[in-house]
Amino acid sequence: MGALSRIRCSALAGVLLIPLAAILPQSAPAPPDRHREFLNQLSAAAIERTQHVVRYDPGYVAIAYPNGDVPPDAGVCSDEVIRSYRALGVDLQKEVHEDMKKHFAAYPRGSRTLDRNIDHRRVANLMMFFSRKGETLRVSKRAGDYFPGELVTWDLGNGLNHIGLVVDVKAPSGRYMIVHNIGAGPKMEDVLFNWKITGHYRYFGP
Repeated sequence: MGALSRIRCSALAGVLLIPLAAILPQSAPAPPDRHREFLNQLSAAAIERTQHVVRYDPGYVAIAYPNGDVPPDAGVCSDEVIRSYRALGVDLQKEVHEDMKKHFAAYPRGSRTLDRNIDHRRVANLMMFFSRKGETLRVSKRAGDYFPGELVTWDLGNGLNHIGLVVDVKAPSGRYMIVHNIGAGPKMEDVLFNWKITGHYRYFGP
């Protein structure tokens, strides 16, 4: 084979390889070590929440701002996420409210009110906030795609949203457990695939 032919073959091989690489499925990149440590701490904070007695109470409550919270013995699924982040010094009340003030129209019409008492407690608003300010990860039916410190949202049916945190404890199924409050207070349970997953996120704070 002549030199010119070899050059043409090499060029053709490069052209063929580029589309192949482009179509290969891409996994979410592993977070840097400092981010991994944050996620580990967030997982631990969520697990600690299971030691608290919390009655399920979705009622509207006027709270302080920033760092406001509903009474510690009350709350819903979103409050466990909010409290877990607050244990690491991240105030989702302030972060969500400030982002909604600047980008109000980006948030779901049925959930946006620009009310610092309640907006951060709405799962639909948290989904939009995490997608805007964090990382949106792949939604799949593969347990190996979900890691401690990540957030998962579900549709429980009839448009009812739910949210929980993946934590660093594995169930007998081999899946990481979820800390969430679906009505009986914060629990750690193997419920990743119990409902339709609608979102999967990482958020490291501002």
